[in-house]
Amino acid sequence: MPTTTTAPLDQLRDCLGAEAVIGPGPAMAPYLREWRGRFPGAALCVLRPDSTEAVSRAVRCCAELGLAIVPQSGNTGLVGGGAPQSEQGQVVLSLERMDRVRAIDPENNTLTVEAGCRLVDVQQAAAGADRLFPLSLPSEAQCRIGGNLGSNAGGTNVLRYGNARELTLGLEVVLADGRVWDGLRGLRKDNSGLDLRDLFIGSEGTLGIITAAVFRLFPRPRDIQTALVAVTDPRRAIALLRRLQADSGDTVTACELMSALAFRLGREEAGAPPARLPEDAPWYLLVELASPSPRAGLRAALSESLATAREQGEVLDAVLAADAQDGRRLWAIREGIPGGQSRAGASIKHDIAVATSRLPDFLTAAEARIRAEDPRVRLCTFGHVGDGNLHFNLSQPEGEAPEVFLARWDHYNELIHELVTEMGGSIAAEHGVGLLKADALRRHKSPVELDLMRSIKRALDPDQRLNPGKLIPGDER
Repeated sequence: MPTTTTAPLDQLRDCLGAEAVIGPGPAMAPYLREWRGRFPGAALCVLRPDSTEAVSRAVRCCAELGLAIVPQSGNTGLVGGGAPQSEQGQVVLSLERMDRVRAIDPENNTLTVEAGCRLVDVQQAAAGADRLFPLSLPSEAQCRIGGNLGSNAGGTNVLRYGNARELTLGLEVVLADGRVWDGLRGLRKDNSGLDLRDLFIGSEGTLGIITAAVFRLFPRPRDIQTALVAVTDPRRAIALLRRLQADSGDTVTACELMSALAFRLGREEAGAPPARLPEDAPWYLLVELASPSPRAGLRAALSESLATAREQGEVLDAVLAADAQDGRRLWAIREGIPGGQSRAGASIKHDIAVATSRLPDFLTAAEARIRAEDPRVRLCTFGHVGDGNLHFNLSQPEGEAPEVFLARWDHYNELIHELVTEMGGSIAAEHGVGLLKADALRRHKSPVELDLMRSIKRALDPDQRLNPGKLIPGDER
């Protein structure tokens, strides 16, 4: 443990080894710059432990020095959850050196990995055992498992497989006092006490530092069918989703809704559109069906369902992917939307969720609120209609200066967040709270919920050392 006779950086190097500490300078810069660049970071140094025991030592050492810890994995978050805010009082603790696959058990359909593993590496480890790890995100080549768990990441496959929470069976966590909770049990049933695992998933590093996890695996899909569908409105899109789920034996793995503007921006980013599909439809739906059986007959089921839906006016037109490569081209349109929107100018973003049945009403009311403020604002709406999570994004009016539009970020956010709360939804559906939505959380969570969150924080981190100012209201440091 450190003494009081040397500078904090020297004490941290003595505690962890010089190779595990990055001091001020160019090497620190990537850890201080978060994905969207909205929250300039400041920290005393970056710690890079390579084991759970080293993380434990780092936490105890920081406690002795009076330093707060901001955990980071891939630093790909979109709400500032991993952004340090104090040059003297905080350190970044990066888990990137903890990137080992500890165990894989194909018979139990489980995989144990460290928190610094990239998501794509976890996917590939599962594939190497002829299994599927279904969590999938656009940033999967950069993001790491610790951050995925800290934010309870979702992505495109939540409809079928659930969020990171549903995919996780056990955790290993370093607590605020340096103790290690070993909950790495690959059990589907364990009613031997409180479910501690769920406390830490989605806590954004405020309650403990996740160092490893046991994940559920699934049979690898052998029959995958993808279609891009033009529809007249979101209500018919939801009706089509329910039809496809019933007709295909509930094999729909993804269902992505895109407004006309979102589709156009994604198409431009990805390249030429598929042949035959109308370019002027009001809404588009990207659907994917998958089964581990090569004899599932999903193409026939998808074709028949779409034909029936077209006859009943639910579908304007549809394109079925001819093969896997063609399916990836269709997905490139959906995945190109964020980049396309960036090229179209400044945008104000809303990552919200309401019950799927209420999405059409939300979209109608949200558009009315925005149009009443400024009819020139362009609505770029897209997201995971099957689980009720939409990115209701606003693109700047053509010809308006970006800074003028972005100055209304808080005002537009509150308009939409008020509506979401009125409809029983969530203002942070997928990306978390971090710094970006900390103030909004105070306004839109009930007093009882806020008090419970504070109580849990005080119980697990009484000195407010873990990721202060993030997620938990009223615990800034």
